[in-house]
Amino acid sequence: MGNFIKVTEQSSRYNHLEKMSIQEILTNINQEDKTVPDAVEKAIPQIEKLVSAISDKMLQGGRLFYMGAGTSGRLGILDASECPPTYGVPHGLVIGLIAGGEKAITQAVEFAEDSADEGWSDLQKHFINDKDVVIGLAASGTTPYVIGALKECRKRGIITGSISCNPNSPVSEAADFPVEVVVGPEFVTGSTRMKSGTAQKLVLNMISTAVMIQLGRVEDNKMVNMQLSNIKLVDRGVKMVMDNLGLNDYEKAKDLLLKYGSVKKAVESFESE
Repeated sequence: MGNFIKVTEQSSRYNHLEKMSIQEILTNINQEDKTVPDAVEKAIPQIEKLVSAISDKMLQGGRLFYMGAGTSGRLGILDASECPPTYGVPHGLVIGLIAGGEKAITQAVEFAEDSADEGWSDLQKHFINDKDVVIGLAASGTTPYVIGALKECRKRGIITGSISCNPNSPVSEAADFPVEVVVGPEFVTGSTRMKSGTAQKLVLNMISTAVMIQLGRVEDNKMVNMQLSNIKLVDRGVKMVMDNLGLNDYEKAKDLLLKYGSVKKAVESFESE
């Protein structure tokens, strides 16, 4: 494992936060946040390897699992839950799991992350198999819930990735494709929902977006398979249909869209007529 230092737990670069003005607090948080994209950029080679592995498995019919505790778990659930409406993929293709179960999405569940067996148990409820990929999210890189699950996956030939914010962490050692985004100490010491959480969100955006493009869920730069679940999205879809087909008639484009249920199907059906 090498020399493992929890950078995420090191003391803030700022002292006496309670004596700062509101403007100083906000400016200093913003200064820290500006460093996050640069840290993510350094991890792009690692992210690329993970995305390639995920895409290969999902093109063969596999699923993607995110799992974590606390903020990390919530971010995974957020990313997973946004894939169906954005890309029109079925629920259950990308799955987010959090230590402590659904209650932990909105409330802290004491000691939920400390079980090394619970993560694998949660995966088994979804009939995890070697077609799937599991990504463990752990800002600290030491969460037993995540590490235990990744180790069990490895024993069974299930491809694993990880996203953490400390170098050379135990979770990286347990993963086939580790991603480490080292953002440094937090503005409030140890509050990894801040820069570490932002880093994880950026990486998750990159992973799910790149994978969905590889799966053919985007055409040109458009979400042609998005679910038409509200007025805003229907309007966006109508404009895509009009743009794709060169139509000037909004109502005709809307009728096509609602008839076929997606931009992609509406365009293909119109062109085949």
